[in-house]
Parts: sequence; structure tokens; C-alpha cells
Amino acid sequence: MLDLFRKKTIEDLVASSEKNSFKKTLGAFDLILIGIGCTIGTGVFVVTGVAAATYAGPAIAISYLLAAIVCVFAGLAYAELASMVPVSGSAYTYSYAVLGEFVGWLVGWGMILEYGVGAASVALGWSGYIVGILKNGGINLPAALSQSPEDGGIVNLPAIGITVFIGLLLIRGTKESVTLNRILVATKLSVIFLFLIIATPMVKLENWSNFAPFGISGIFIGAATVFYAYIGFDAVATAAEECKNPKRDLPIGIIASAVICAILYISVALVLTGISHYTTLNNPEPLARALRENGNNIGSALVATGALAGITSVLLILIYSQSRVFFVMSRDGLIPKPFSKIHKKFGTPNVSLLFVTAAVALVSGFFPLKTLSHITSLGTLFSFMVVAFGVLVLRIKDPKRPRTFRCPAVYVTVPLAIAGCGYLVYTLLIENGWYFAIWTSLGLAVYFGYGYSRSALNKK
Repeated sequence: MLDLFRKKTIEDLVASSEKNSFKKTLGAFDLILIGIGCTIGTGVFVVTGVAAATYAGPAIAISYLLAAIVCVFAGLAYAELASMVPVSGSAYTYSYAVLGEFVGWLVGWGMILEYGVGAASVALGWSGYIVGILKNGGINLPAALSQSPEDGGIVNLPAIGITVFIGLLLIRGTKESVTLNRILVATKLSVIFLFLIIATPMVKLENWSNFAPFGISGIFIGAATVFYAYIGFDAVATAAEECKNPKRDLPIGIIASAVICAILYISVALVLTGISHYTTLNNPEPLARALRENGNNIGSALVATGALAGITSVLLILIYSQSRVFFVMSRDGLIPKPFSKIHKKFGTPNVSLLFVTAAVALVSGFFPLKTLSHITSLGTLFSFMVVAFGVLVLRIKDPKRPRTFRCPAVYVTVPLAIAGCGYLVYTLLIENGWYFAIWTSLGLAVYFGYGYSRSALNKK
């Protein structure tokens, strides 16, 4: 008889992580930068314009606010579990520990959409900006080599190139990657503030006259579409085993990065739709183009350069996070063992990183941005819902377990997080249910065909 809800205790998970883990090099400040590094990128530099033009109009700022509220509720739940289970794997690990192996597998499988497909959409955003910069410099890349087949090209080579570069850098080591992330985050935050300073005086109130052209439904679809832009705090949780003091630093990193990024997203969305009519923003470099169209070519060039830095840091953190999820799933026996091997010289999960890099490169080379952003948000929302539910279950089943961070008003916060995520999932399934059904079916086939019988719990 199948035991789908077998689980490791939290103590077993922690003990397992101590036997086969990484060097502990990250502090609270590094975790906040990882959260910002993963969150502020394609969402603000690319998806803001696309979602405004196709779903919400200037009300995309409200979409970001709604997504932020749901994220903060989910982030508070994450912070509680992160302080109790300082093990890499984030939502996968928490679900495994609280709700059992099968639920953990479904969440881990959804996180491949969250991180793997998310990384591919980010690589496409990077490609859009580099193509725009080169074009302004008089260099025109052929569309056949810089667009997906659905967009009229053959392959998106810039997206593949940046993915391979980031993957190889991550294999070299976490410390080096964190140093690069600090530089990239500082650069993109400076550029965002520069954009706000330059663009705010250019705002034309008439651009906001039709503030919600697609109505309430457009605002909610916009919120669901941009939701994946907030996955940074989840990436913080995947770094648990490389954190010096995870029980204290993880909650700080999760909550601080979520709040900072929400403020930046809403500010940029309002200013962007204020300086350019929302119908003109459906392009791969909306911030830079909006400044160009308003006569500020120098500001446009600086923003485009900062966007490249910002998007690069997001790609770095997403590939990093996906490799850590694979590492933990492999350690649990649910995917092949080579994924949990650590390189003797570099101290990184090189097999996981190579696999993730190759997969992201292929997807980003051949699929369009819109489809990828929707699928990514579905994976993100699903994992957030399960984690929030897990917090509630653990509060009821094990209320006396020590918690260095407690989710405030848990019986209000958690249901709101679940309801908010659930509604956004519903809005996305209307358009993308077929993709998600295929992906889930494939995940079930892998689990029952491979993972269940080879699980570490099955052997025990």
C-alpha cells in the first residue's frame, strides 16, 4: 500500500543537512541582497510594461500592491517555517516536513516552474535589453538569432549566452557569486532611483486619465501575472544551509527584502505609466524606451545598463536557487543521486547547476516571454499556498515547538495568504490550465515511476 504522506521529522531533516551540506558564508545582509537581487529585475524592467499594456493599464501599480499584500502574508508564514527548519529547499523542504513526501514532491515539482522557467523568462528579458542597447549603438542583431520561433525568429542566442555564463560562474563558488550579486544589486538600485528622479518630473497626468482600462478583472490578472516577480524571499529560504545563523537571519532576509521590493515596484509602475501611455509599453525594454521617447537619451542608456545588471542578478539567484532545490530533492532520493554531489574544489552542486543551466538555456532560446511568465507565477503561487497551510497545520499539531519567529495573527494572516494565492491561481488557470495540467501529470509520472521507490524514506 502506498504511503504518500510519510515524512521526515524536522530533527531528521536538520541532521541530514549537517552530514552533507555547504560552507556557511552568508549573513542577514547577504540574504536581504539575495532577496532584492532575485526580486528586482525582469519584473520591474520588463514585465511592468508588458502587463500594463496587455492587462491592467496604469492600474498595474494596484496589481503590484495586491501581489505585494499576498506576498507579505505568505512571507510571514515562510519566515516562521524558515526559523524552525533551517534546511535548504525552501517550500519543498517545509512541505516535506509538515505535510509529507507526496505533497513535498508536488511543491518541488512546481518550484521547477518557479525557478527554472522563471530563469528562462529572465534570460529573455536580458536579451531584450541587450538587443536594444546594441541597436542604439548601430549594431542590429538579426531577428532570426535573437527571438524565439513564436516571435518570428529561430533561436534567442543572447538569452542562451547569458544563461551559460551565469551557470559557469555559479559552479565556481557561492562566495564569488555573492560578491557579484552585491555589485549588481547596488548598480540596479542606483539606476532605479535614477529613473525615478529623472522621470517623475516628466509625468503627464493625462496618461493616468484612463487608469484601469481593463477593469477590475484586468487588475487581478495583472497581479497574477506579475506575482512571480516577488519570488525573491523564497530564494532567501533556499540558502538556509549556507547561512551562518539561519534561525535569526532567515526571517530578517525574507521580510525585509519583500517590503523593500514592494515599495520599489509600485513606485516604478506609477512613474512609468505616467511618462508614457500604457499602450506603448509592450516591449522588452519599457523603462529605457520610455525615457528615450521623452527625450532623455542619456538617462535611457543608464537605465538600460542598470537593467542588464538587475536582470543578470535575478538570473544568477534563480539558477542558484533551483540547483539547491534539486540538491535537497536528490539527497532525499526523489531524483538521481548525482544531483546532490558537491564539487570537491568549488564546494558547489556542480551536476545540479549544469543540468539547470542547460535546461534554462534551451527554454529561453525557444519560448516567448508571455507564456513563461504565466507558468512561472502558477508554480510560485502553488508553493506559497502549501507553505502557508503547513504553518497552520504545525501550529495546531505541534504548538509548543520552539519558534524564533512567530507569524503574527496566524489564524488571520495564513488564511488570507491562502485565499489570495488561490484566487490568483484561478485567474491564471483560466488561460494556462492546459500547460499546468501537463506539467503536473509529468511530475506524477516521475514520482511514481522513479521517486517513490527510491526515496530515502522507502529504503528506511
